[in-house]
Amino acid sequence: MTTTTDFLPAAETITMFSTSWCGYCNRLKKQLDKDGIGYTEVNIEEVEGTAELVEALNGGNQTVPTVLFPDGSSATNPSVIEVKSRLGL
Repeated sequence: MTTTTDFLPAAETITMFSTSWCGYCNRLKKQLDKDGIGYTEVNIEEVEGTAELVEALNGGNQTVPTVLFPDGSSATNPSVIEVKSRLGL
């Protein structure tokens, strides 16, 4: 079974669960790139077990972007301001 520990990011970076067609995901990626925040993108339609992981993090919904932080916490569709704050940047 896939767990969040399988995808924990390094300090000051995030793991972003997304899909190729998600407009909110594309917007967040552009904002992260602009602000120089590192991220690993995981497409839940391509990586086995990750759609179920996102469902578990979101009360049964496959909502993206779902972001995983180094401390193991997550956020659904966060703003870049929230990401920076939670990373201490």
